[in-house]
Amino acid sequence: QVQLTESGGGSVQAGGSLRLSCVASESSLNTRAMGWYRQVPGNEREFVAAMDWRDNKPYYHESVHGRFTISGDNAKSTVHLQMNSLKPEDTAVYYCATGPTFRSLNYWARGTQVTVSS
Repeated sequence: QVQLTESGGGSVQAGGSLRLSCVASESSLNTRAMGWYRQVPGNEREFVAAMDWRDNKPYYHESVHGRFTISGDNAKSTVHLQMNSLKPEDTAVYYCATGPTFRSLNYWARGTQVTVSS
């Protein structure tokens, strides 16, 4: 069972920046992709960004493209999400996830709150 540990998050004013980090307990076929989802109470969890180490290609939801940057280290099973130009609508619980591909992220962290005030 892959364990994920998140750090970062918190509160910031609109236009500010935050950085999330996540490390997996192993580096294996189960962690060939790592990424982030977010969820607002009452809504479904939505994809934010992911890095697929098979081709070192990042993937972004259109709502964060150009503002968020995902990076990391496959060998260390670590991923970061640099969030710039934050908006109040970015407020959510952010979940780190990992899996064999970016479309099958099936191990989840506990989530970290990001709050953006206007």
